[in-house]
Amino acid sequence: MSYFPESAPCLCGSGARYAECCLPLHQGRAAATPEALMRSRYAAFVLQMADYLKATWHPDTRPATLTLDNSPDWASLQILDSHEDGNQGMVHFRAIYRAGSGWGFLEEKSDFIKEDGRWYYLKGDTSEGQLKPGRNDRCPCGSGKKYKACCL
Repeated sequence: MSYFPESAPCLCGSGARYAECCLPLHQGRAAATPEALMRSRYAAFVLQMADYLKATWHPDTRPATLTLDNSPDWASLQILDSHEDGNQGMVHFRAIYRAGSGWGFLEEKSDFIKEDGRWYYLKGDTSEGQLKPGRNDRCPCGSGKKYKACCL
């Protein structure tokens, strides 16, 4: 796991500090919603926390091993939709990553299930693509700046 300062804005893009957002979940607290779990899992991918990812993956669909050695250079997370109905939840998200000198994205509609008071990632329907931001678009890195003034 990589070190990440507790006082820094959380990697998941919520706007809260890491210490108040994903860190408590990374330390074992149960996520209150499927979206909170998804955000903490994204932060875990960025921080290379394979054990956390496996622990929050439902046993029926969890892989036997999980290696993050060839993970992309994740840059930002966008939640496109999120809802829950009883013990079932869905989160539609787009995760942006650096791809060489450009940008790529992984988009997924993820299914979650709640058992014994804890949410678990169950499965997802994914697609990937290349992202081509315009000079005046918001930067894909999540800074909030225009692309031409940030990562161009």
